[in-house]
Amino acid sequence: GGEPTSLAEGRESDSRMAARGMGGQLLPLELIDRCVGSKIWIILKGDKEFVGTLRGFDDYVNMVLEEVTEYEVNPEGGYRVNKLEQILLNGNNVCMLVPGGDGPITADAPAA
Repeated sequence: GGEPTSLAEGRESDSRMAARGMGGQLLPLELIDRCVGSKIWIILKGDKEFVGTLRGFDDYVNMVLEEVTEYEVNPEGGYRVNKLEQILLNGNNVCMLVPGGDGPITADAPAA
């Protein structure tokens, strides 16, 4: 229906329309809005990273994530991995967002 998918959707609609008219630039909150319902990799300023499905966000980039995997850097090397059903992530410590990202652990960098 006509329900907003994010808290920022209604407030940002005018800005988005203006952005499309100015050479097609993409605003940060518009990019995040496009990720609602999709997997996203979030890297924080400290030693934590999260991968989960983005369910919503606000103007401060506080985010609700579901089906979350938390990665915490282990001082001995590798990562400590924790599975969480749902979290509210404070946007203050977000360093980088990677839409569609799988997280820090690959075949080359296994969990500790």
